[in-house]
Amino acid sequence: MSSDVSSATPRFWRDPQMPFIEARSIADGRKVCYARHSHEVFSIGAITGGRSTYLHEKIRHTVSTGTVVLMNPGEVHACNPIEDQPWSYLMFYVDPQWLAGIQHASGRGARQAFQPIAATHTQLPELFNGLLGLYAQLIDPLSETLAKHEAAVGFFSLLQQSLGGSKLLPRVANRRIERVAAYIDAQFMHSIRLEDMCEAANLSQAYLIRAFEQRYHMTPHAYLTNRRVQHAQAQLRDGTSIAAIAQLSGFADQAHLQRVFKKHLAATPGQYKA
Repeated sequence: MSSDVSSATPRFWRDPQMPFIEARSIADGRKVCYARHSHEVFSIGAITGGRSTYLHEKIRHTVSTGTVVLMNPGEVHACNPIEDQPWSYLMFYVDPQWLAGIQHASGRGARQAFQPIAATHTQLPELFNGLLGLYAQLIDPLSETLAKHEAAVGFFSLLQQSLGGSKLLPRVANRRIERVAAYIDAQFMHSIRLEDMCEAANLSQAYLIRAFEQRYHMTPHAYLTNRRVQHAQAQLRDGTSIAAIAQLSGFADQAHLQRVFKKHLAATPGQYKA
């Protein structure tokens, strides 16, 4: 894939021999805007120029050149330009189970499951420079897969050593609200009514909406839409046609998929698939 990042057009890097990691680059982020969203994978990015807003869950930050941002799977976030100020960034999306292996090997992950990282952002120079170096290695057409794999292991081992020791505060469990999320996860390809969710959890409409947003930092509808976008991403990576994905992922039609996908990922399905 081309490494040209001379415009606001997003560039994605993927390699079938390294399915555990994906990268993207934006050189001019002034027109790149995101709705609040989350990923099923671990996300980490580097602000390479300018500054932007960074919403993580319900806390808003201003981040600038040299900042590394981190998002555990499921954490709601959005980075957007400040007025018309230029900014640029790199992002990496990493399989949490692959990362769990790195954690276990470093001695900081006692279990095989991925342990969330508490830090939401950092300005440690070694991590910022390490991300830039990893991206340069990944997109280098002359670099062999083994060298790229070693670079990924090296960086995420460093990340674990630098930030992996702190613990996240546990979320307060709400079994009924979690039951609603599980219902959406199982039924997202179909039309879901508010009454259906209320019945699944035996909750009133007002309480369900309020408690769901407190737990997941998204309304049930936003969570449903985000889940559909996640599914569309996976289908695009597998080579499924955009028209088929619109039918298979719960969208009204292809235009609806295009509109929602770009709102969440600041890229069209075609740009992501390329």
